[in-house]
Amino acid sequence: MIEIDIEKENKAIAQEYKELLRISYQTLSPADKKLIRKAFDVAVDAHKEQRRKSGEAYIFHPIAVAKIVASEIGLGATSIAAALLHDVVEDTPLTVEDIERLFNPKVAQLVEGLTKISLVQRDLNASMQAENFRKMILTLNDDVRVILIKLADRLHNMQTMDSMAEYKQTKIASETLYIYAPLAHRLGLYNIKTKLEDLGLKYTEPNVYNDIVSKIRETKEEQDAYIKDISDVLKKSLDSEGVDYVIKGRPKSIYSIRRKMRAQNVSFDEVYDKFALRIVYKSDQHDEKFVAWKIYSIVTDHYRPSPSRLRDWISSPKSTGYEALHITVMGPKGRWVEVQVRSERMDEIAEKGYAAHYKYKNGATEESGLDVWLNLLREALENQETNAVDFVEDFKMNLYSKEIFVFTPKGEIKSLPKGATSLDFAFSIHSEIGIKTRGTRVNGRLVPLNHELKSGDQVEVITSANQKPTVNWLEYVTTSRAKTKIKNVLNENTKKIAEEGKELLTRKLKHLKITINEQVINELVNFFKLKTSLDLFYRVGIGAIENQQLKDYAAQKSNTFINFFKNKIKRNKDNTASEDIHKPIISSNYDMLVFGTEHDKLDYKLSPCCNPIPGDDVFGFVTINEGIKVHKKDCPNAIGMQSNYAYRIMSAKWIDSSQEEFKAIINITGMDVLGLTNQLTRVISNNMSVNIQSISLSTDAGIFHGQIAVIVQNNTILKKMINAIKKIDGVDKVTREYRT
Repeated sequence: MIEIDIEKENKAIAQEYKELLRISYQTLSPADKKLIRKAFDVAVDAHKEQRRKSGEAYIFHPIAVAKIVASEIGLGATSIAAALLHDVVEDTPLTVEDIERLFNPKVAQLVEGLTKISLVQRDLNASMQAENFRKMILTLNDDVRVILIKLADRLHNMQTMDSMAEYKQTKIASETLYIYAPLAHRLGLYNIKTKLEDLGLKYTEPNVYNDIVSKIRETKEEQDAYIKDISDVLKKSLDSEGVDYVIKGRPKSIYSIRRKMRAQNVSFDEVYDKFALRIVYKSDQHDEKFVAWKIYSIVTDHYRPSPSRLRDWISSPKSTGYEALHITVMGPKGRWVEVQVRSERMDEIAEKGYAAHYKYKNGATEESGLDVWLNLLREALENQETNAVDFVEDFKMNLYSKEIFVFTPKGEIKSLPKGATSLDFAFSIHSEIGIKTRGTRVNGRLVPLNHELKSGDQVEVITSANQKPTVNWLEYVTTSRAKTKIKNVLNENTKKIAEEGKELLTRKLKHLKITINEQVINELVNFFKLKTSLDLFYRVGIGAIENQQLKDYAAQKSNTFINFFKNKIKRNKDNTASEDIHKPIISSNYDMLVFGTEHDKLDYKLSPCCNPIPGDDVFGFVTINEGIKVHKKDCPNAIGMQSNYAYRIMSAKWIDSSQEEFKAIINITGMDVLGLTNQLTRVISNNMSVNIQSISLSTDAGIFHGQIAVIVQNNTILKKMINAIKKIDGVDKVTREYRT
């Protein structure tokens, strides 16, 4: 029986290998095929004793990663071989030197880069995951293909997570949404980005994901029929104009529907641009622009466009290389439809990103395309000394930002992230120009340094040799390049002042009969609620810490021993009292938050950023200074915390909620109707166990906006109340407010 299974498995492995060669985007030479075959044989042999959690042979994973690398990312033989071998150094006795001896230095370099990312030493004082990301991002300096193969590895891991424990699924999915999906986006791999986002949502918010999937399924027939109606109309005109094209329906991704629902506070049915189609046309590069606008003219002859939502990425391609014309038109039945117009070349670049770029450059090779792509991401790597989490946050911010296009005084075009300021522009030209910026002119008019730029602005920078950055400048910029340069200059000044401050502090403490040492410094950092010893020395250096404050510290230090015993006695009394109070409540199954698999009852605070109440899905986050903070699972900050600080996350759940009361804020909008306030208060107080803490209504040209703060016992009661308010005549939308 086992023999038959192994034979069947071996056939499946051989089949997967043939499929890998068949679906490769690149044309493989005999030498390429020989390299891939050798890598396949080495990987099969190295992993022969290993199995995945699902029970299948481990080799299926590297083959699946290689298939994604070959077809979806479109890389060549070197990368396919490295993908097949990406786990051998980490999981088997083979070394990087062995790979170099068996293959070539380039394959070995890629495998070494992938191994470096995986082997991160755990540092309990920092975020292991952020450190992991930092190492991964820094490998871009070696070869961008390391990241591309890592994205393929992550995609396959996300596709095969069903057999993992739930907490691992949440952690891996959070990392994916936090950094891998934005990376795929920045590298122009939109297909992979969409798959990563949808799978990330599947494991971070399974109920929301399943709900959207079922609704898409329910409306699929109607959507297909709707897109067909529009396609049939456009086909007649496109055919009569002699355009060579293909029309495809383009379903909106589950994640983007969820993002719209959340950003606009609307239900699935209210997301208005779920309908989309793509027209991909054939054309030589010389006529691409002409044909695109010809198609635009045909589409807008039949359907009225929304001028504010026209996106021309053909005249000014995105910095990822993406080119297309996006038109949003009013289709039949009053529904908005997005039409994307791309040539076959543009479509390939949108699908394959990096690989298609060098394919369309005459005589270019995979290696020669690397420099262009490294430059896209290099600015985020300029300062490697910052805290790992800050580094990743800054890097991530630049990954997803939309773009604007501005001009230099000589008419050169520059791409900047949306929200960039005139000071960001100065740093984008050159760091030295940024540092010496005295003022800026936009369209000939003098503007503040924090003036937000718009596409089409012409910007002139005025410099002065005596100018130096100030701390305020950090508030004036948004790009990580500018922030990093400003911080570097400020840090040099800070370090000088801190050195003087340390000497001054040593003298002052000596006067108070305290010898400075590491323990004393740590105590002072905590006493003044600072983060680092550098902060402490700097504040002493600039005179922000006065002699009296140091005397207060010295007095507290001498009383610490006595206070320790006082607090211990007081704590014991408090515990006894609280036990007596809570005994009968606990025995009657009192609803409270419990943590971990053992349902421990621990002290906690409810986080104000998402304001959780009983019944909400929650988790605990162990902070450094404030104990356990409880957040909702769909809190806007949840993905970042679960990704960067997975080791600080605690599972938590409510076990009952009949005794305690919680505050919730409800926002209401609708049409101004007479007696609405009376109806609202009657519905809330008469029908359920809810107390109104405050209520405010305002009207503007027949529209009212209301905010009600209510005290409720649990989520079920709150939902019931919201549904009751929705039924009141004139009410249009009722939403619960989450503080960010």
